[in-house]
Amino acid sequence: MSLIQGATGDWEIVIGLEVHAQISSQSKLFSGSSTEFGAQANSQVSMVDAAMPGMLPVINKYCVEQAVKTGLGLKAEINLYSVFDRKNYFYPDLPQGYQISQFKHPIVGEGIVYLDMKDGETIEVGIERLHMEQDAGKSMHDQHPSMSFVDLNRSGVALMEIVSKPDMRSSEQARAYVTKLRTILRYLGTCDGNMEQGSLRADVNVSVRRPGDELGTRCEIKNVNSIRFIGQAIEFEARRQVDIIEEGGEIVQQTRLFDPKSGTTRAMRSKEEAHDYRYFPDPDLLPLEIEQSMVDELAANLPELPDGKKARFIEEYGLNPYDAGVLIMDKASSDFFEDVAKGRDARLAVNWVTGDFFGAINKAGLDVASSPISADQLGALIDLIKDGTISGKIAKQVFEIIWEEGGDPAEIVESRGLKQVTDTGAIEAAVDAVIAGNPEKVEEVKAKPNMLGWFVGQVMKATQGKANPQAVNQLLRQRLGLD
Repeated sequence: MSLIQGATGDWEIVIGLEVHAQISSQSKLFSGSSTEFGAQANSQVSMVDAAMPGMLPVINKYCVEQAVKTGLGLKAEINLYSVFDRKNYFYPDLPQGYQISQFKHPIVGEGIVYLDMKDGETIEVGIERLHMEQDAGKSMHDQHPSMSFVDLNRSGVALMEIVSKPDMRSSEQARAYVTKLRTILRYLGTCDGNMEQGSLRADVNVSVRRPGDELGTRCEIKNVNSIRFIGQAIEFEARRQVDIIEEGGEIVQQTRLFDPKSGTTRAMRSKEEAHDYRYFPDPDLLPLEIEQSMVDELAANLPELPDGKKARFIEEYGLNPYDAGVLIMDKASSDFFEDVAKGRDARLAVNWVTGDFFGAINKAGLDVASSPISADQLGALIDLIKDGTISGKIAKQVFEIIWEEGGDPAEIVESRGLKQVTDTGAIEAAVDAVIAGNPEKVEEVKAKPNMLGWFVGQVMKATQGKANPQAVNQLLRQRLGLD
């Protein structure tokens, strides 16, 4: 639990998130229009999306299946009966004057998400519900000095609104929750999770209270589209509320916006209650009734999900929970690791994947799929280390060569003379030369055996890093009488 220190004592932050996830589908929720991102404005708008008179919505079965898959991935209750409602409000980019959503009868009920925090604690965050709804269009205020334009390409795109229970108590937990939720959605293939494109965004509900007290009045911060911004918005908003209460004021329930430039939130409007939207069942859509057989079939074909994969990595490969947690946060990374580790030393594989490999792609701004080094190449490099052909130090040189030029690791080692020196005679000669040239250090190491590393470094330098480090260490200990 993360507490805020106020002038009058400690305060607890209470956080709930409403995550809007765009369903991965080639067409919209109630029309056949394309959902491709980045198309010319208003080029993907059917008469249904534009709310032309007489146009009727037709449910997209694939979107329903994607919502059910997501519910199953969240270990949630799947409701075989759900209802689409009209949520009435006026906004220029909402052509119908209402949004087709779900209110009292959502498609997915309660579920759970487990968060593995950095301190080793596991947090359980309850899922209240998941309902389907159509997205609105997009108002553009930067196209003309005195007018706003509207792009309806996004109008009617299928969304899943995933509503958490108010179970999070810090900005760190909220960031971990969105990260984990996005990972689950990507594993399932039900949302691409690209926050920079608006495919995933969150409404953040924040309140404060004295530890153990009743829930305080909450404020909702709308449409936060970055995990970093979610954390910043929570930190600012919680402190704002504490300061108001401690100065004798009251928190007014309202909708607020987060300004990334200033790191602050500002009031947008007073918070609406459900009755303000005048929900009623959409007369153009029958209640949605799903067969249990469809749910069972989707459940039987779910991919391995992050929690299951983490447990398997720990059991099958002997990884520690931290390394397993790092690998499973991205499906491509976990698949890459498995390709590298197959039939090899898993400990060596994870060190290279999470160390040199991740370091290189992060520095280059690449992802696993666009890496110039394949899993086969990295695996072959590890084989050369394992069989003693090269040392770990030489392997780093070979890694750099492959990254820049490509090629087969074994051929690179052979053609460039990078094989590790295992000839005892050659290593003995180098060891003897270093000892003979540093008599004063010899006396020091006998008094302080931990200085042996200095001698190892000198021998490795003399052999251009090609000597087998274990053989060097063993010979030095023998020659210096340290055994």
